[in-house]
Amino acid sequence: MITVVASLKGGSGKSTVTFNLAIWLSNAEQKTVLFDLDPQLTLTDAVELRREENYKPLLSVQSIAEFDKFKTDTANQKKSRKSQQVLMDVGTADLERMQQALLLADRIIVPVPPSQADIWSTQRFLQMLDKLYREHKKTRCEIITFLNRADTHHAVRESDETAAALLTLPNTKFVKSRLYQRTLYRRSFSEGLAVFEMHARSKAAREFMALVANLYPDIIKD
Repeated sequence: MITVVASLKGGSGKSTVTFNLAIWLSNAEQKTVLFDLDPQLTLTDAVELRREENYKPLLSVQSIAEFDKFKTDTANQKKSRKSQQVLMDVGTADLERMQQALLLADRIIVPVPPSQADIWSTQRFLQMLDKLYREHKKTRCEIITFLNRADTHHAVRESDETAAALLTLPNTKFVKSRLYQRTLYRRSFSEGLAVFEMHARSKAAREFMALVANLYPDIIKD
């Protein structure tokens, strides 16, 4: 399966989510291929740190040149869909490759922080996808949204309001599992570790496992 983690807005946590998913999939004995198509290369930095520390499982990131080959290699794409988990972290700084990745995707995961600006950005992202699909006559793939960096204080209503707005977006699947605004996500990422590796019994780890159960139910059943 080719999964693209994307949004139009920076700071939504795409690289952190992709990194944690890659480690979980590798631990689940899934052959996992990573592409970092964001010129900031944040995902690449975290993977390189992990390799320097020799944390298992080791991850590797495919280069931009390898993506440019992959996007035209239909045989390789077909093989990947059948026997691999391909994760792509994309950014708008390279809009052309972002759009190429979106056209390859079997599904698109959109992390959305709790703010009105992020709701508007997600709406614009969906409009961009619609236009892209029409121009290339592509069948719509699955689009999944979820709340990332949600408020931890029960008195703050912005997370619930954002979730309510995401539920109304057309042609999307909203996953109710939330990742909250916790220091552990930043700390673990900066040390080349997944949240469940750094603190397996933490709230962050439990939240992430709940999200994974929604994103990869077939793997968990296996």
